[in-house]
Amino acid sequence: MTKLPEDFLRQTRLVMGDERFNRFMEAFDEEAPTSIRLNPKKCSSELSCPNPPYECVPWCPEGFYLAGRPQFTFDPLLHAGCYYVQEASSMFVTHILRQFVKSPVTMLDLCAAPGGKSTAARSVLPEGSMLVSNEPMATRAQILLENITKWGWTDCIVTNNYPHDFRKAKTLFDVILCDVPCSGEGMFRKDPTTISEWSVQNVEKCWHLQREIVSDAWTCLRPGGLLIYSTCTFNTKENEENVRWMQEELDAEILPVTIQPEWHITGSLLDGFDEPVYRFIPGITRGEGLFICALHKKTAYKSNHNHPLSTIHSKLKVLTPDMPQGHFPQVELSYGEALQYLRGEALVLPPDTPRGLITTTYKGIPLGPMKNIGNRANNLYPKPWRIKTTHLPSTPPDILRS
Repeated sequence: MTKLPEDFLRQTRLVMGDERFNRFMEAFDEEAPTSIRLNPKKCSSELSCPNPPYECVPWCPEGFYLAGRPQFTFDPLLHAGCYYVQEASSMFVTHILRQFVKSPVTMLDLCAAPGGKSTAARSVLPEGSMLVSNEPMATRAQILLENITKWGWTDCIVTNNYPHDFRKAKTLFDVILCDVPCSGEGMFRKDPTTISEWSVQNVEKCWHLQREIVSDAWTCLRPGGLLIYSTCTFNTKENEENVRWMQEELDAEILPVTIQPEWHITGSLLDGFDEPVYRFIPGITRGEGLFICALHKKTAYKSNHNHPLSTIHSKLKVLTPDMPQGHFPQVELSYGEALQYLRGEALVLPPDTPRGLITTTYKGIPLGPMKNIGNRANNLYPKPWRIKTTHLPSTPPDILRS
């Protein structure tokens, strides 16, 4: 049994009640489910759903539970952005966007690293939409840039700014996702290091910070816009109590999301607060801990804010990948060659390969650029993205059907 902080156990039992708490605790003795979400731009008739056995994530048509956890690192299709390894609860953001966003929008994912919810959102936003994926921390922003680049959708911008920078830049968005930094209680089963970082004091620090972030975000949300608020924690201070504050102080309207009983999603656990909020609790819902809700900005006001396209590049820090961009001749690699490429090695390509910049592919999906100088092709795959291990398998994990 995982050793959890006594204060956490006491508070969580009070929030959940005995029966729900006991089911939650039993989940720590079970193997956490592994799930992936397909990239509809890159997975078509040639690359489709995972090889069996698998089960579908009920609230996300692109999501699948796998029977075990394969060695994702050694699958070139993961590095090519054909799918994203994401726990199933977090995929619920696609369900919310599908329900409420029917026409092209400009969306901001304010605290986006490592990029799971951003790539999920971009996959379901209507054609013609633009997504700004932001991460305040520089090192995490580079990870976000990698994942957004690999996902390969157009009309995506990656930025490295604090929430108040968007307010100062006077940018407005139709949809804002606030997946705010939190005390991480919902990560205890998935990432045991979060257990040692938890404290009552950190919970207090988090809910104050979360309100600051939401306040900045609310200023940048257009009248009539949609704000999605989420955490990966269980206490009510960071969840229902914050949402009630948004309702009372920001005049936010809390929107009901259509769900099915068989999804086993839990509602509000705060006494006297029965608004539509959605909790994913391990042992009850098949996924990790998540709290999420959708809010509508109903208060109209006059604003001199500019459209974000006119201010993003001039007033905010925009990131771009350190590799050539464009359409180049493609060269197909074998599995072994693909792993060599992902490790950053030079390759000897077929004699008829054009000189200059080329794009390597695996199973027809682009991996990244090289510069062919004839006797060899120099590797231009960004160094931070490269596979570090020297022990490479000879056969692929074959996670997707092909």
